[in-house]
Amino acid sequence: MSKLQGKVALVTGASKGIGAGIAKELAAAGAAVVVNYATDRPGAEAVVREITSAGGKAAAVSGDVSKSADVVRMLAEVGRTFGALDVVVNNAGVYAPVALEVVTEDEFHREFNTNVLGPLLVVREALKYFGTTGGSVINIGSGASRMCPPGYSIYSASKSALDAVTGVLAKELAHRNVRVNSVNPGATLSEGTKGAGLYGVGSEFEKQLVAATPLGRVGTPADIAKVVAFLASDDSGWLTGEIILASGGLR
Repeated sequence: MSKLQGKVALVTGASKGIGAGIAKELAAAGAAVVVNYATDRPGAEAVVREITSAGGKAAAVSGDVSKSADVVRMLAEVGRTFGALDVVVNNAGVYAPVALEVVTEDEFHREFNTNVLGPLLVVREALKYFGTTGGSVINIGSGASRMCPPGYSIYSASKSALDAVTGVLAKELAHRNVRVNSVNPGATLSEGTKGAGLYGVGSEFEKQLVAATPLGRVGTPADIAKVVAFLASDDSGWLTGEIILASGGLR
């Protein structure tokens, strides 16, 4: 039997990239998956079609995780569609390379509102839909919280904050049988990183990262999705508060 058979999972920011890879992996493991998107409805619907065409269950639900009203509506729709919720993957995130000299208040709030406030709002509302057996929350952090790459002070700070949120909520929600862990990808090829010219185009930056990665390549959404699926399953039932650096050994 599939490890997530009968489970319902919400993946935020799942219209493309790592989020889409996670949604597909959870569906392949037997979960009914809610594919959340903020603006890319065609992308989310394409992910849903791929899942359902393979015999899985999925639905696309819109919502900006940085807005509490959107989060309330999104979770209510999850409840109407699939009933109870078992797994939440806080994948939605934004970033931009910003040198200190051009840091703005708007960019700071944009990244922190989505990357930190968003997961807090989603988990707070998801508690109303977890059953008596609890649930699993998986935050998608970033290796940037440890590596602190130049030009990413805001992003690295937001992901460091998410690491702290993971640890706090793991303790705060344990009595409700809700486990909270984080998967922090290293250099990972996705639509976002490829579009930004970071990986997949033979850039000098990519070459440097590959050279520094013991496993000798850039990661893929599928690499991250497999770790998330493990944390979503009962196989990880004794894990909470963990920060798993999924980076191919890159430190």
